[in-house]
Amino acid sequence: MFIVIEGQDAAGKDTQASLLKSYFKKKGETVVHYSESGTESTDPFVSKIAELNYKKDYGVDKKTRVLLYLVNRYEQWKRFAEPALKENKTVILTRSWLSTLIYEGYGTGVSKNLIIKLHKDLMPEKYFSPDKIVILTLDEEERKRRLISQGKRSEEFFKSKKSAFQKTLNSAYLKVAKDFKIPTLDASGSREAVFSDLKNLFNI
Repeated sequence: MFIVIEGQDAAGKDTQASLLKSYFKKKGETVVHYSESGTESTDPFVSKIAELNYKKDYGVDKKTRVLLYLVNRYEQWKRFAEPALKENKTVILTRSWLSTLIYEGYGTGVSKNLIIKLHKDLMPEKYFSPDKIVILTLDEEERKRRLISQGKRSEEFFKSKKSAFQKTLNSAYLKVAKDFKIPTLDASGSREAVFSDLKNLFNI
């Protein structure tokens, strides 16, 4: 099974992915989970690319940032997801190409058609057809509260952007959910409550 969990910063994507991983492992399944951001990856190549995109503002052009995301996305797919899926393991991704469409397309103004074309040209067909996908949503006040609780993690490149930028992202996520017919889930509740709703949504 191939699962994607999307959503804005602090929505609890990795938290819910970890709960899903434990849930499936208890059922005897082998699970591979990683975040496409790469910020917590132990892979040297992946973490280095992630550092260029997230850890600080290196002043790189926004199109360069799109390409760096794509490099990391493709490499992680080839290294981790594709082999696991061939072995009938469960793969859970937090973030996907939709994050780049939203953050760099709607957020910073890179051509959305360019972002779509680059991904369609490089990523395999299976990547665009997860068995389960959801966009976690969060209101701005709750997002701010959670970012404060994250401490230094809130200083990452996009997390430190001002409120107007974050509101643009919120609107973009809702638009993308509608355009691509992706279900959304309110993530403002406790991790347990959200996980219960997630299981119901995924019918698992």
